[in-house]
Amino acid sequence: MGVRVRGQAPGPGERPAARGILPDLGRTVREPAARHAAAGIILPATIGFILLLLYLTFGSIRLALLVLTNLPFALIGGVASLYISGLYLSVPASVGFIALFGIAVLNGIVLLSYITQLREEGRPLREAVLQGCANRLRPVLMTAVITIFSLVPLLFAQGPGSEIQRPLAVVVVGGLVTSTLLTLLVLPALYERFGSRPERPEGTSPASL
Repeated sequence: MGVRVRGQAPGPGERPAARGILPDLGRTVREPAARHAAAGIILPATIGFILLLLYLTFGSIRLALLVLTNLPFALIGGVASLYISGLYLSVPASVGFIALFGIAVLNGIVLLSYITQLREEGRPLREAVLQGCANRLRPVLMTAVITIFSLVPLLFAQGPGSEIQRPLAVVVVGGLVTSTLLTLLVLPALYERFGSRPERPEGTSPASL
């Protein structure tokens, strides 16, 4: 393969290049780097925005951070599924992580808001945690199962567009498996350890969380 400088006449046996068409290898190298840089900005910004919304919802930075512990749970499954399937972090995969984070946070809100409601009704901490997990087991599982089954066709997509559909579906499905299990098993234990409001003597004003 020869390299010809722009403006140089074609040599013997060479076909002249079409006018206006020149290879731009620098652009080919720059575009993936720009996409990865954009993904590195979008994901942290999304997490920060989610934290702000959680704080506005609960009025407690402690509960907001507890709900955010779902994100590492989801991240574990998403990254592992990409590795197992032989895919890499791309823009579609980053979009899948954003969607996955939203579903994982929603499951955490569904569980912790109900446990907090039981605590405000005067239930003991252990009883509130156990009853909250039992009563919110079905909604959390149904959210994950319906989402996973709806994305199964994209996992086996072939042909044009599959390079966009498959990474997104792989990330969401793999992340939901781990985040759902750990939401129901680990998050209640973390709430019992760190998220419960401490008991206060009667007659004192409630301390802000």
